[in-house]
Amino acid sequence: MLGIAKKLFGTENDRKLKKLRPIVARINALEPTMEAMSDDQLKAQTEAFKTRLDQGETLDELLEEAFATVREAAKRTLGQRHYDVQLIGGLTLHRGEIAEMRTGEGKTLVSTLAAYLNALTGRGVHIVTVNDYLARRDAEWMGQIYTFLGLTVGCINNHDPQSPGRKAAYDADITYGTNNEYGFDYLRDNMKLSVEEMAQRGHVYAIIDEIDSILIDEARTPLIISGPTEDRAELYRTLDGIIPLIDADGYEVDEKARTATFNEEGNEQLEQILRERELLEGESLYDIENVTIVHHANQALKAHRLYVADKDYIVKDGEVVLIDEFTGRMMQGRRLSEGLHQAIEAKEGVNIQSENQTMASVTLQNYFRLYEKLSGMTGTAETEAGEFAEIYKLEVLVIPTNRPIQRIDIEDVIYRTEDEKFAAIVDEIAACKAKGQPMLVGTVSIEKSEKLSRFLTEKGVEHRVLNARHHEQEAEIVAQAGVPAAVTIATNMAGRGTDIQLGGNADMRIEAETEGVTDESEKDRIADKIRAEVKALKDTALQAGGLYVLGTERHESRRIDNQLRGRTGRQGDPGTSKFYLSTEDDLMRIFGGDRLKSMMGKMGWEEGEELTNRFMTKAVERAQGKVEARNFDIRKNLLKFDDVMNDQRKTIFEQRMEFMTDEDVSDVIEDFRRQLCEDLIEKHVPKKAYAEQWDIDGLKQAVQSAGLMGTFEIDGQPALTNDFPLEQWAAEEGIADEEMTKRLKDVTDSAYQQLTVGIDDTDMQRLEKQVLLQVIDRNWREHLQQLDALKSVIGMRAYGQRDPLNEYKSEAFTLFDKLLISLREDVTAAMFRTLLNAQLQRQQMAMAQAQSQAKSQGGTRAQPSALPQALSGARSPMELMGAAPGLGEATAPTQPKATPEQLDGLSRNAPCPCGSGLKVKQCCGKIT
Repeated sequence: MLGIAKKLFGTENDRKLKKLRPIVARINALEPTMEAMSDDQLKAQTEAFKTRLDQGETLDELLEEAFATVREAAKRTLGQRHYDVQLIGGLTLHRGEIAEMRTGEGKTLVSTLAAYLNALTGRGVHIVTVNDYLARRDAEWMGQIYTFLGLTVGCINNHDPQSPGRKAAYDADITYGTNNEYGFDYLRDNMKLSVEEMAQRGHVYAIIDEIDSILIDEARTPLIISGPTEDRAELYRTLDGIIPLIDADGYEVDEKARTATFNEEGNEQLEQILRERELLEGESLYDIENVTIVHHANQALKAHRLYVADKDYIVKDGEVVLIDEFTGRMMQGRRLSEGLHQAIEAKEGVNIQSENQTMASVTLQNYFRLYEKLSGMTGTAETEAGEFAEIYKLEVLVIPTNRPIQRIDIEDVIYRTEDEKFAAIVDEIAACKAKGQPMLVGTVSIEKSEKLSRFLTEKGVEHRVLNARHHEQEAEIVAQAGVPAAVTIATNMAGRGTDIQLGGNADMRIEAETEGVTDESEKDRIADKIRAEVKALKDTALQAGGLYVLGTERHESRRIDNQLRGRTGRQGDPGTSKFYLSTEDDLMRIFGGDRLKSMMGKMGWEEGEELTNRFMTKAVERAQGKVEARNFDIRKNLLKFDDVMNDQRKTIFEQRMEFMTDEDVSDVIEDFRRQLCEDLIEKHVPKKAYAEQWDIDGLKQAVQSAGLMGTFEIDGQPALTNDFPLEQWAAEEGIADEEMTKRLKDVTDSAYQQLTVGIDDTDMQRLEKQVLLQVIDRNWREHLQQLDALKSVIGMRAYGQRDPLNEYKSEAFTLFDKLLISLREDVTAAMFRTLLNAQLQRQQMAMAQAQSQAKSQGGTRAQPSALPQALSGARSPMELMGAAPGLGEATAPTQPKATPEQLDGLSRNAPCPCGSGLKVKQCCGKIT
């Protein structure tokens, strides 16, 4: 019934396309007008459009003329004319939707239409690619159109995160870059101390190439900027040596859930080995002192039993580099957290880098939801349309191909064992090569690609391999994969960004073969010769049946399989796709391959025999559907948890930006100081309570912990004193909490003003702003650590019939409330300590100057001068916040470190029991 309705009324996708076709017709009608313009007249269109925008016209009103202008500019600069379906793609992008266009339909050119139109506002357009090569290539290639029309183009890459050129790239009208670099720059910008140092200028409009790869495949891994903690290299190496000693019955591995854990027998073995090596504290493995060593033992187990070299990571130049399971690319700079990366480094015997603590983090999901308008392009989005709609509020429009598709998709074939499958694949490759048909062979890992390569080498079949090891030659290998009889093995073709053209890529050959040739006529001769050769080679490839895509294994996601299939049948060319499977493939094995092998063995499935069965193909697709659903749940769950942190992140980052843009933050410092006074009195002097019920000792300790009370000495004489006669106030007849609050505020304000004497207003403003921002950053980092720790254990609440997400929200809100209170305390304490130390420096330098002048001028003493260098930039505010060396004792004398027993059960914001006057988290309980 549904099929009949679709035939009668068309699908929703068909109806959307029908509405766009009249707009395309009107753009086409403008083509003669644009063709008649001179280059200068065409370039002048940009300024004319900007003027019209200033006068109140909208982008939608300019759209048809702007698209016609870009099409004409592309014809004159690149020699390429946008097809009608590409205009539809441009309309889709401008509307903030996803354009699904088949491979080879020219998505890169499509993006120029929406990018140019939206760049006219002057607010910046970000075009997001999956790797640096494509960012550079597209910026240079498509940049010819933009520069011809008077717009500026920038490109960011991962080589110069701190260079001035990065800000210039973001200031351009259109900026190209990778998803990771945009996300990391956002985090870096929110760690800067001034607006001038920030690179990005806002998040207005983004076009994401291969949007499914970026927003779905990579969405589970957050972007993290981290700093090193203490070195534990020896611990990792020791535990790595222990894992092989544990019997196979001592742990359980679940490949579906990607978990590896010790069972009771394994824990007993581990405990015995640790005790023998004197690594165990206390009587049992479960004692609190052994939490860290047990955690890292579990990570070492995962490193050995779950993470496989050449599949999950490679070792390159003495470093463990993660491999993206969906694209087969190296993820330079990405590291696994919680000591897992270090465990893999220990396993591989390479240099172990220090474990890191999170300083800032964001998921790609939440980063890209910052943009006012978001759109994207891919060849495979329809299968994930529900996720795009639910998570990003993005609709998918499937755009028809420019020419009818002639690709033939052959039914999957299944073999009993992997070796039998590879033997059949080698025979198939050899047969296709003999008749001159180009082949693209897709594998799911480096390990499998190199295994197949060995089989082909033994058979004497010439071929090329594209995987993370040969990442640099990616474009050149892919571009020439359509040459007759070429055999290309690739780990994954998702988002490669380079078309496979039958006969080879003439432009790339011309560029390579004319390098260094200065004679223009000779260049033309070589180019004509290459084009003729490529045309002849294309005819040969077409006669052989076009590109043959052979998949050696089904991927977890049907979409990735479709991306591989989509490499053939470009622009109406013929092509073939076929998948070879075995019961030993990861997907088949994890989802019932043993049962299948057993069943087929009973039915007389002989060695080397292939099975072609529509039922089996459907079963595989159902297994893929289960994995996709599970992965979607993981991503959705990750987002729900990250949304909690994201709300807090936005609050902190927005507040931080406000402080950075304010010239004077003294009112914020004063509000913090006065609010702190109210908090302290409220906590220790209850309303309507008798004076004998007041906690004066606790108040005194809290005032000292907050940095409001302290005495510094120089040469045994008090230099600066800020004390509060709290006991005397409390002894007064009839005094109430309101009066105590007022007096505390007055004395604190007076002391603060006294400490600012001699400091220039400009220096004071700079000091207050820098202290404020740096204290916010320090507390935010600690808050992230607490949230990470909370997230790692909150799942256990499910055993108590409580929803972990709701529990996380509640706990995270409580922690954030504590963070805000802590900010007030820490900013106030930091300002007092900084000003005290600055004044001490001022007095010490004045004394030194006086003594020097007394010696040279026969005893004439000089008056203490104004603050000379303490705040002029010679030392940072964070340095001044600590006690300056050689200036006597600060706040309290050096105390013995508090014991774990004394710290047990104390709040991290409580005064440290060692007597330093600092909080636990800033003193003996500091996380290193």
